[in-house]
Amino acid sequence: MSKVNPAQFVRQVRQEVAKVSWPSRKETGIGTLMVFIMVFLAAIFFFVVDLGLSWGVQLILGLGG
Repeated sequence: MSKVNPAQFVRQVRQEVAKVSWPSRKETGIGTLMVFIMVFLAAIFFFVVDLGLSWGVQLILGLGG
């Protein structure tokens, strides 16, 4: 790979950054909200699965009360 001098590298980086389509503030907020909702739903799902498995193990092994 050929070496690029620092000035040329900075110019190339600036050209590539100019091509990026950055999300708007609204899009970022909606994306963040969707992540929080999905994390909450995953937490509820795994909580229910954990309760079910715990109940099943207690039933099979006769442990707990």
